[in-house]
Amino acid sequence: MEGPGGGAEPRGKRKMALRRCETCSEEEAKYRCPRCMKYSCSLLCVKKHKLALSCNGIRDKTAFVSVNEFTDLNLLSDYRFLEDVGRTADAAARDLSVHRPTTNKFINYLRNRARRHNINLKTLPIGFTKRRENSTIFNKKEQKFYWHLKLVFPHCHAEYTLKRVPEDKTLTDILKPYIDPVESDPVVCQRLKIYTMSPQSDVQILMKIENRRQNSIRYNELDASRSLLDSLKDKVIIEYPTLFVVLKTLKNDMVVLGQDASESAEDSNSESSSLSSEEEGEIRESS
Repeated sequence: MEGPGGGAEPRGKRKMALRRCETCSEEEAKYRCPRCMKYSCSLLCVKKHKLALSCNGIRDKTAFVSVNEFTDLNLLSDYRFLEDVGRTADAAARDLSVHRPTTNKFINYLRNRARRHNINLKTLPIGFTKRRENSTIFNKKEQKFYWHLKLVFPHCHAEYTLKRVPEDKTLTDILKPYIDPVESDPVVCQRLKIYTMSPQSDVQILMKIENRRQNSIRYNELDASRSLLDSLKDKVIIEYPTLFVVLKTLKNDMVVLGQDASESAEDSNSESSSLSSEEEGEIRESS
């Protein structure tokens, strides 16, 4: 088939041009998703199809290919896939978090190091999910923690797990890949759209206060400009920190410590009762 200039037009290009975008059904297709093989015409349609189909856009390297359709490209793809597997296995063999000792000696070492920073780190028995998930390590050479961290976005019902977060990284930098309208990943940005569209001043970072009664759950508000280490000081951490990212303009059930009127009233009542009892004691002693 000849093109506009009289030359032969590439077969693949012509075949693509004959198809319509499967998202908007208006424009000619320019892209094809390596994962689900859907045709798209623009970056906007690519993002829409990823969101609608929960597609990550990454080609499935283990997808079945029949012998009749198997080509040299498939052979090269399998070869590179095996190379990737080898590299991943080699990296896992060198990963300290995978082969870290789970003895009491290692756990006590982490606790003692955390205690030096006024962090009360508590661990669960072996077999608990949080114990298995925890990848927190202390780098002796750099003399700093690399924390296992979980981010929870309640308004979007989304959770993300981060590994090897350095202790000197600020909370603002930690959240940038998720809620920053410029630096965040397009797929994550679409899912957390309510956060990315809100002013940064409306974003509030909370951490649950441990060892409180079930009917009296409270949260500490963290300063986004401070480092992760400074944010964890003088707090109780069970295995690893979990940060809740909420918006001040939206209603949520999380009560920040010191901002509940009833709690303040209870505290004042308890203080007044203790003072009255002390005064009463002084009166009795004087009498």
